[in-house]
Amino acid sequence: MSDHPPVTAEDKVQIHELLARYAWSFGAGDVEGFVSCFAKDAVLCEDVFDEVDRWVGTDEIRAMAQHFFAIPHFPGRQHHATQILIEGTTERCRVRAFCFVIDATGSNQPCSIPFAGHYEDLVVKVDGAWVFKERLVRHWSGPILKNFPGQSGVKVPRKRPPS
Repeated sequence: MSDHPPVTAEDKVQIHELLARYAWSFGAGDVEGFVSCFAKDAVLCEDVFDEVDRWVGTDEIRAMAQHFFAIPHFPGRQHHATQILIEGTTERCRVRAFCFVIDATGSNQPCSIPFAGHYEDLVVKVDGAWVFKERLVRHWSGPILKNFPGQSGVKVPRKRPPS
């Protein structure tokens, strides 16, 4: 039993805003805006390839963002979250969302969708603002599909693109 009341509608709006700030800053190359979405001791994991990529703390998360933003084909990508589910208290919530990336680079018309997956997040309120304590990014395979006939629930890793 939690000592905090259930998450409020206002908290849910603020958590939606957090997901939007994450996407806008990542898509616009705003390193400090991106880092501000995370708690100082946050963990960001990308479970997409054979090995899970993991960044701990805002220094590592900043370095990850700087790395991605320096990749020549990264600008022009838009990150989207939808079907957002939020459960928890006024201080701590679990968030799940579908996510996908649109590649809207100049010659790539119509736009392609190079990534579809989902987020599994733990968000916490720090000094009155919601931030990610944990963010797990997974592509749309493996355990999420285990309830479908013919699906084993085993992750199918994607090939890591050159950076």
